[in-house]
Amino acid sequence: MRTWEDCAQFHGHKCPGLAIGYRAAVLAMEKLGLSEGSQDEELVCISENDACGVDAIQVITGCTAGKGNLIFHMTGKEAYSFYCRKSGKSIRLIFQRDDTEKTKMSKEERMQQILTAPAEELFVCKPTTLKLPEEAKIFGNVVCAKCGETIPEPLARLENGQILCLDCCTSYRNF
Repeated sequence: MRTWEDCAQFHGHKCPGLAIGYRAAVLAMEKLGLSEGSQDEELVCISENDACGVDAIQVITGCTAGKGNLIFHMTGKEAYSFYCRKSGKSIRLIFQRDDTEKTKMSKEERMQQILTAPAEELFVCKPTTLKLPEEAKIFGNVVCAKCGETIPEPLARLENGQILCLDCCTSYRNF
């Protein structure tokens, strides 16, 4: 299994946010009974934020946006849902931010506290609430009639008889 040092090297530095993701990833792997990261889409992570911790999740679990098994459901919460397709097991981990005493700590002290605290003090483990996404699909491509750039079919819009990309179509909001 990859290490904390591997996460720091990938991320570029060590910080409390990276430590949160590292601890979440290690705990998820343990709870799901996995000893190695995902080679394809057998493990899926839905992250509710796009902060530093996501880099550690990629390194430890092998879930990446490029493979389609790291998905963002942006709520701003430090919460991560993990799904193992083979076993059907899943878990949602919510980081418990206790800022009362921790605000007095330096970044280094806070990071060390996160790395060494018992997992049950850091995370609440709950059943997942989001549906496990389908495996990634490969779609055909179309060319935007306005800019000439290629886009996948599901992201194309039909406007006045022309196929347009999201950047070239007219935005519509009904509120």
